[in-house]
Amino acid sequence: MQTSLVRYNLRLRFTCLSPFGDSGFAIGTLLITTDRVSGVMSGRVIQAQHLGTDMSNKDIMGRTGKVTRAPRVMLYSHDTFGLGHLRRSRALAVAITLADPTATALIMTGSPMAGRFTFPQRVDHVRLPGVTKLADGSYVSQSMDMTIEETTDLRAGLIRATAEQYKPDILIVDKEPTGFRGELLPTLDDLRSKGRARLVLGLRDVLDEPEVLAAEWARKGALQATEDYYDEIWVYGLRSIYDPTAGLELSDAAKSRMHWTGYLRRDLGPLGTPPEQPYVLITPGGGGDGKAMVDQVLAAYEQDPDLSPRAVLVYGPFLSGEDREAFEARVRSLDGRVTTIGFDSEIETLFAGAEGVVSMGGYNTFCEILSFDKRAVIIPRTVPRLEQWIRASRAEDLGLIRMFDEKRDSATPAATPAAMAAAIRNLPRQALPSQAISAGLLDGLDYVTHRIKVLLARRTDQAAE
Repeated sequence: MQTSLVRYNLRLRFTCLSPFGDSGFAIGTLLITTDRVSGVMSGRVIQAQHLGTDMSNKDIMGRTGKVTRAPRVMLYSHDTFGLGHLRRSRALAVAITLADPTATALIMTGSPMAGRFTFPQRVDHVRLPGVTKLADGSYVSQSMDMTIEETTDLRAGLIRATAEQYKPDILIVDKEPTGFRGELLPTLDDLRSKGRARLVLGLRDVLDEPEVLAAEWARKGALQATEDYYDEIWVYGLRSIYDPTAGLELSDAAKSRMHWTGYLRRDLGPLGTPPEQPYVLITPGGGGDGKAMVDQVLAAYEQDPDLSPRAVLVYGPFLSGEDREAFEARVRSLDGRVTTIGFDSEIETLFAGAEGVVSMGGYNTFCEILSFDKRAVIIPRTVPRLEQWIRASRAEDLGLIRMFDEKRDSATPAATPAAMAAAIRNLPRQALPSQAISAGLLDGLDYVTHRIKVLLARRTDQAAE
């Protein structure tokens, strides 16, 4: 039946599971449309091309003797700032597909850096139109001539259409129960009404101060969404270290669905060749809020000409070009004692070869420090939220890292370079994280893959009924 449609001039190229019914792969174009009457957005595949099949995606035989489709896991990562959400979702997707050679994973991400990362076989991503957070806290479209409301509607339509076509067995949502500006709610409604997919909310170990988080979740409707939609809540940390839901008035039923996974160990598989050693790795993560940290480290090397070992500084992709240019001028005057890299999607190699690490306190960097057992000085940001300071403070209390707090560790701003130099110089004398790691601390990925197996088994049982 013909319907009257207004078509956006938007065609998205993709690679996905084949729509030809043989569990192979296909490439094609997704056309986004809007119904004039209802305003509902939808997407459909056009110009699909078959790429063939792979045994990893063949249908598998269920316990009842009936053929069941290979498992599909969809991960949502809103990614309005930095790299953390995408990197966490990627780590989960890789672990899930390694644990189950028949499973596939598809990541929905708003990160403009998604194309710079490699994704292994059976893991792919769909790039959502990006948004940028302004200094006043508001958001704008990153590159499209659309209002933030139009951009959010477009993203919501893409997510909903992808879920409709991909038909995930499990949806894992990172951090935001309702998605960016509520963009995930239509998809959650669809999946919940159809009853096939299990919905999981994944939370990092620390979100924010309890009072601040409670107000934010109330404003976004996140608390009610957590109660209404999610079958399980996974906390990627340990309750003994910190409870990110402290201050949230979750019901007993919701609390009973919580699982404390432990931190997500980073890949310790094949690595590249690190730079000439010894060196200290300096990383502000994505770099968008790393200007102050980079300035402190460079000032330490400028003030102390004998400070060693040399530093390998990774700016991160979101450090502004103006700031990077100013830093490069300072680096050139240090006669090779500091070398720089713009961005490395396989930063694990740099972690593995480093004698120590100086970093900000983001979740993924913290997991890498623990996974590669590196002595570290963490310089946490304190705005716009205290997440990094809370994490670094607890980790220091446990003997896992040293936190550098400018207010605590230097008497005046003028004394900060010398205090930072002393912290770097002391790195070799710090205890290794492994000397303080407790049981289960880095078991997160194993716990997640176990829960995936349990949730998929419930799917099979339901199908048999």
